[in-house]
Amino acid sequence: MPILSLYSGLLAVILIILSMKVAMARKKNSVGIGDGGNQELSRAIRVQGNFIEYVPIALILLAVFETNGGNSIVAHVAGGSLLIGRLLHAYGLGKSAGISIGRGLGMLLTWLTILALGLVNIYYFISAFI
Repeated sequence: MPILSLYSGLLAVILIILSMKVAMARKKNSVGIGDGGNQELSRAIRVQGNFIEYVPIALILLAVFETNGGNSIVAHVAGGSLLIGRLLHAYGLGKSAGISIGRGLGMLLTWLTILALGLVNIYYFISAFI
């Protein structure tokens, strides 16, 4: 799974950066648990949490796609879309808790990647029986 290796590694680095932002905001605001009512910390926690909510399933779907012999270009498009989507979302939500282009496009790319990989994996399953 060399393609999965690339994108899982890059996304792991992003997760550490997001986690460090939460830790630094906690230290800056002297908050050990929760967000202490601080909007900066609350946003940092949500950016990290949203990343954790979506990235694992997307990487599992990418791994299954690769394991099933999926096209490497398609795998790179999916991995790249996920990566760009997560970066856009983190940037957009990190700057504002409201609606933003980065946040919206980031979620759209993430959802489309998960949906496309999910559907193609279902197709692979069905085609094995036909």
